[in-house]
Amino acid sequence: MEIESAKFIISNSEFENLPAPSLPEYAFIGRSNVGKSSLINMITKQKKLAKTSSTPGKTQLINHFLINDNWYLVDLPGYGYAKSSKKERKEWKRMIDNYLISRENLLCTFILLDSRHTFQKLDLEFMTWMATKGLPFALVFTKSDKLGQHKLALNLKHLKIEILEHWEELPPNFLTSAEKGFGAVEILNFIENANELFEVNP
Repeated sequence: MEIESAKFIISNSEFENLPAPSLPEYAFIGRSNVGKSSLINMITKQKKLAKTSSTPGKTQLINHFLINDNWYLVDLPGYGYAKSSKKERKEWKRMIDNYLISRENLLCTFILLDSRHTFQKLDLEFMTWMATKGLPFALVFTKSDKLGQHKLALNLKHLKIEILEHWEELPPNFLTSAEKGFGAVEILNFIENANELFEVNP
């Protein structure tokens, strides 16, 4: 799939204000500072589509971007940002949970994981929650350029072994580097194939 256009549509926190569910949709989520905005910009070939920041927790709303006028990319707030208040974290969780459970045209959620580190408790809790709700997800390992090839391979091996301790098979997974620009083709091919299966509910 070639990205011909990518444009911001809306940011909001209320489910009823989301765009009509007439197009296939894909959400991106991960722990704060996992490189989500940089990855979205890399995938869409736009340097400033998603706002990047050195401050974790920059994304605080559900952000919709229309890609090629035929599918939505959704930037969700990161989970686990400790410096936000307990009330804010509870509200973000309510907003995200409601979106993930109720959004009928959401075909897959891409869960971003830093390839340099092992799973944190929050990662496993979120993946388990997704699985118990029957919500499809794929894993995106970010910042793979930050490690040497041997260390990267070792980390990925351990991460996948840990996944198989909880699930019978690996979910779809992608290795990416926003800085080096790889991984976008594989993710976009996955989305293109899923788009072909999308049907609008009457």
